[in-house]
Amino acid sequence: MTGAESPHPLSSRLRALRPAAFGADPAGERWARIRRSPNFSDGSFQNPVGARTRPSGGSMIEFAKIYFRKEARARRSPIGVVPVHPTTVDDLAKPPASGLRLTWIGHSSVLAEIDGRRVLFDPVWGERCSPFSFAGPKRLHPVPAPLADLGPVDVVVISHDHYDHLDLPSIRALASTDTVFAVPLGVGAHLERWGVPADRLRELDWNESTEVAGIRLTATPARHFCGRGLRNQQHTLWASWAVAGPEHRIYHSGDTGYFPGFKDIGAEHGPFDATMIQIGAYSEYWPDIHMTPAEGMRAHLDLQGDRPSGVMLPIHWGTFNLAPHPWAEPGEGTVAAAAAAGAPVALPRPGEPFEPTGAGVPSELWWRAVAPVPVEGWATAGGAGSPEVAPTA
Repeated sequence: MTGAESPHPLSSRLRALRPAAFGADPAGERWARIRRSPNFSDGSFQNPVGARTRPSGGSMIEFAKIYFRKEARARRSPIGVVPVHPTTVDDLAKPPASGLRLTWIGHSSVLAEIDGRRVLFDPVWGERCSPFSFAGPKRLHPVPAPLADLGPVDVVVISHDHYDHLDLPSIRALASTDTVFAVPLGVGAHLERWGVPADRLRELDWNESTEVAGIRLTATPARHFCGRGLRNQQHTLWASWAVAGPEHRIYHSGDTGYFPGFKDIGAEHGPFDATMIQIGAYSEYWPDIHMTPAEGMRAHLDLQGDRPSGVMLPIHWGTFNLAPHPWAEPGEGTVAAAAAAGAPVALPRPGEPFEPTGAGVPSELWWRAVAPVPVEGWATAGGAGSPEVAPTA
């Protein structure tokens, strides 16, 4: 590819020198396709509604004061060993009786077994979500099972290229398998640099679909941003994903702020048997790009046509410390929001498989045993701490 084909004509030599974890810039036909996208204008991808992606200068100073306050730091991590499901590999060896099973690996990584196929969302097996092995947010619990022990995966789905969703060691390990990768537009440049053959990439713009092994995957809008290097030029897209098999439908939010488009996604691709919804790493300093638990529940209801149907699996919490809120707050907030809405919610330990349309879903508030007790104390049993988690039909 020539410099004229790249959006960065002076950077070809510099790209070769930068760390592999930074990935690669889109170029050639990939860059031309990006420029043709209806979601790309003024030199960058645009959100469906406006979004502030980081605190302003004054807000950043206030954020730093809160983030590094000693008593606040103590509440952002567990005080004991996070309980990880001990028999994940053995459990996954048996096919799901209902045809649909989800296994939350931690953070946003979920293995979905749907109608005889296996879809792995945002696989992050690395110790840190960072371009460096010696710095950056470190895992708060081990992965429940080695990546290789999960068995064959039909398709790996990536929501966007941030380090806590697109993990270099995990992608390199999966590149040696036969799996297909479904990614948002532009993200394929990273994967190709890391050894994924171009013919195993399905690179989609919003509202585009691909079919893999009889499963239909659609990249749907999200309200977020992108970037891995020293600059954030918004040249790779972010997405949520709707996945449909012959019998079941599921949804993975990736990272997103709340926006009205969830209703449109649900009307087009739902209702869903299960949704995997981001409910952690939120802050008043970046309210447009991550949802609170209450907003996550609102998104789930929007996706379900404003009905408390299907099962919501809260994701993007518990594994990495990425925001100033207490470690257990996303779990507690989700439980409260589910109780208020009368909506079924799954609360698995990392690595605990469950069947959303089966005999029941995990409901134990497992994090309380290893979390700092909130100043106001835990919600009483039977109130916010006990949502309706009855199985759905």
